[in-house]
This record gives sequence, C-alpha cells and structure tokens, in this order.
Amino acid sequence: MKLNSLINIASQFKPDRQILEVQEFGNGNINKTFRVSLDASEEYYFILQRINIQVFSQPELVMQNMRVFCDRAPENLQKINLEPDRRWEIPSILLTQKGQEYWRDREGGFWRAIRFIEGQTYDIITNKQQAKEVGYGLGLFHTLLSNIPCEELADTLEGFHILPRYLEQYDRILEKTSPSTTAEIKYALQFVENRRHWATILEDAKQLGKLPLRPIHGDPKVNNVMMDASTGQAIAMIDLDTIKPGLVHYDIGDCLRSGCNLLGEETENWDEVSFNLDLCQAILQGYFSMAQSFLTKHDYDYLYDGISAIAFELGLRFFSDYLAGNVYFKVKYPEHNLNRAIVQFKLVESIEQQESIIRNLIQECLSDN
Repeated sequence: MKLNSLINIASQFKPDRQILEVQEFGNGNINKTFRVSLDASEEYYFILQRINIQVFSQPELVMQNMRVFCDRAPENLQKINLEPDRRWEIPSILLTQKGQEYWRDREGGFWRAIRFIEGQTYDIITNKQQAKEVGYGLGLFHTLLSNIPCEELADTLEGFHILPRYLEQYDRILEKTSPSTTAEIKYALQFVENRRHWATILEDAKQLGKLPLRPIHGDPKVNNVMMDASTGQAIAMIDLDTIKPGLVHYDIGDCLRSGCNLLGEETENWDEVSFNLDLCQAILQGYFSMAQSFLTKHDYDYLYDGISAIAFELGLRFFSDYLAGNVYFKVKYPEHNLNRAIVQFKLVESIEQQESIIRNLIQECLSDN
C-alpha cells in the first residue's frame, strides 16, 4: 500500500497531530500492522492495523471484546498489589474523528488504532528470567480477565482452539487433495494418524464440567508479551484480537509451546527441536505466582494435556493449510507451512518423551507458590 494512502488512513485517528511516517511493524501472520510516527511532544507513535476480515469475519465483535477488556482491566489492576518497581500497561483504543472505534476504507478494509506501548518483544526466550517474566505476564493478564463473565464476550473465532474440529477440517482437506509422498509429508500424515485417539481430551473434560470456559487471550505466544527494555520485566499483553471464551489451558499451553522451543517456530533443524524443561519450569513459576487464585484442581490435572494438545493443534493447522494451498497463514515459499508443521510435531514428540518430568514440574511449581 502506498505511503500517501496509509497517511490518509492514519489521519482518520489523529487529526490534531502531523503524521511524519508510517512503517510496517512486527511480524504477525494474520493482520497488517504499522507504526505511525507523530510530530508531538508526547505519544510519539500509535499502532495502526488492518484487521484481516477473511479470518475475523465480524471484526466489530473483535473490537467489542477488546473494549470490554480495556474497560474492566484498569479497575481490576488497582486491586492487585504489584511490586513497587513494576508497571503494567493496558492497551487503549484510539477513536476516529467521528468518535468510532474503527474506520472502513472504500474497499471495505477494516482499520483500527491502538495506543503505542514502549517496549520490546522476543520471538525466542534466551534465559530463565525472561521465561519467568513471560509466565508472570500471562498470569497477571488472566487475573485481569478472570472476573469478566464469558457472556459479555463474543466468540469471534468459532471453533478456534477446538482440536477435534481442526481434525475434521484436516480430514475434509485430505479427501480433496493428493499429497505427494515425500518423506516429510509421509511423516506428517503418520504423525497425525497416530494421535487421533487423544485429540478430544480437553474438549471431553469441558463437556464433563471439569474445565470451565473462561476469558482467554487466545494467542499468548512469547512475542505477544511486551517487555520493558531496561528492566526486562513483562509490562503488557498485546495482540488482543483473539480475546474470547475458552479454556485457560489453550493459553498456558500456547505460551509454553512457543516459549520452550529454543530453536523457534521457523527452524529447519527438525531433529534438534526439543521442549526445554528449565524454561518450562520458569514460565510456570512466573504464571503461578500471579494466577493461582482462580485455578482449580482439575485445571492443574489437565495442564500437561494442554501443552501437548496445543502444539499438536498448531502443527495440524500448518499442515492442513499446506495441503489446502497455503490460504490462511502467510508463507515465504511453498513448503513453508509444511516445515512449520514438522517443527510443532517434533516439539510434541519431545513433550511426550518428557511427560512424567513435566507433570512433576507442574506440581513442584505449585508447591513453590
């Protein structure tokens, strides 16, 4: 998109400031994100995003959920005794010149603006202190969400994180395609087939009333936890498009899945992919230090299953998208989603091999807090 067009869109949200520059920002797979630079003595930047309406077919509901959180969280934050040297930022929505929370362009594009939070994010955790802060950030975020009734939140992505539904989608795609028989594809096909039997474990527990629906972030991978550049402390959860009712296990599992893979999601060194136990322990310690108040015994019982299931789910989604022709996730080359899928499947294998250790870690971290 041309710079003049972007400046025109950005000006819908900041009419009283001169816009100096609009630059693409971040590396998200779904939405298009830009940082807008302003000629101002305060608030030099804000975030401008075009919501992917192919993914979020009702973007107004995305904004509704975000508004519910942004309205409730400040009051909840005041009830939490943060350490004196800590800060926690809650994103806020910037209104258009007409007082609306979003703006549509002539082509139907859906745009929104969010206050810029100064900090930095990491795609890969490099030490235990970072890991603990990531867990702390997610735990605090869940605490801020915990008293919001699910009835106040729309289900903006029906079926999101419902592993049995992703299997059904995978089967439909597989029926319509004839994948080649490379070693990588054979591995992925067999991997999925071997794990069908436990794919319903979290949903079964939900149906039995063991695991309740709660408000969740929906996509709390490591790079959605904002850190203070000077202190290294977690200061915000960002990318709030997927706030919705769900199981906290999806969030905890996704955080651990992304945080405990030292090679990251894009590596091609598949045989070296492993689930790091030290980082797992640190993330759980940070999380439990903030989030034990609302968790139940059943929640703890199913935490391991959340870790393995969410990694399997993401790998399945990548593999399904590859088979479908790369229609959902952004790719840089034709086999990109296949390679991403194998990374997740190798991570699942590592998690499975260390199941008893991970279960013991969960209990140890609970005892520590």
